[in-house]
Amino acid sequence: MLAFSSCWNNSRHTDGESMIEEIVDLGFSRIELSHGMTIAKLPGIKKAHARGIFTCSGVHNCFPSPVEVMIDAPDAYEFTSHRPFDRQRALDMTFRTLDLAAEFSAQYLVLHMGSVPLRPSRWTKPLTHMVAEGGQHAPDFIKMKLAFVRKREKIGPLYYQRAIEALDAIAGRAAEVGVKLAIESRSRFEDMPTEREMLALQAHFETNPWVGYWHDFGHIQLKHNLGLLDHGEWLEKISPHLIGGHVHDVEWPARDHRTPFSGTLDYHALLRFFPAACPLIWELSPTRRAEEIREALRRWKMEFPERSL
Repeated sequence: MLAFSSCWNNSRHTDGESMIEEIVDLGFSRIELSHGMTIAKLPGIKKAHARGIFTCSGVHNCFPSPVEVMIDAPDAYEFTSHRPFDRQRALDMTFRTLDLAAEFSAQYLVLHMGSVPLRPSRWTKPLTHMVAEGGQHAPDFIKMKLAFVRKREKIGPLYYQRAIEALDAIAGRAAEVGVKLAIESRSRFEDMPTEREMLALQAHFETNPWVGYWHDFGHIQLKHNLGLLDHGEWLEKISPHLIGGHVHDVEWPARDHRTPFSGTLDYHALLRFFPAACPLIWELSPTRRAEEIREALRRWKMEFPERSL
């Protein structure tokens, strides 16, 4: 199932109906309602939905944004925060988003689970810079990467437990409204969960049909480029838990949310792990031009006709 995320044009519109119409004009009839949405756009989105011009494939937490958050900041409140108020606010906004997802007949809700208190400027960014300079095999890079992994593994358990506790609460509401919880793979090793933690999380909810895995092609490729995992091997391992994925491309080594076929990803190798009806949502940067997207969509339909419906 092919769909398109509203993150592409959300910032250019003040009216939700015109935002939806622009996406439909690209050639997509299914849309994922993304984070960063002001509540003022909601009436227009509902109007477009009532007109029947689009089907809501899913929703990305939080939708709409908390009224006190003035920018697109999906991680403004984290389930892993040391602040009880932030953790509760994250839960409350998620419950609200679930109710809206059900109202739009969405199949799933994409969730970020939080992070650990390690600064990306201390770890991910320097490692990425070293890779960009061709230093991914240098002893200094390897030493720093191993230190990063050890540090992350040491402090992770507390924040993982907070994420599990939040999901335990959210899963009950998800079952009530009939919307699956899709736990997204993140782009930074500082984020929650890592791949090891994701496997543990999926095992924890193994008997719960409302919790699964959401694969972000670009996020995982960024970790692949840092040598933290192998993209194909990870997909093969996690594929039994797949709900769907965010599709975008990556320009070496760390510029993601590019239009498909404009970067380094081998979709033919990766898509084989996805069931035929699995939601595949194009999640593109607002900088991508409409004609570039239309041309990529034409190519996608030629190469993957069975994944273009």
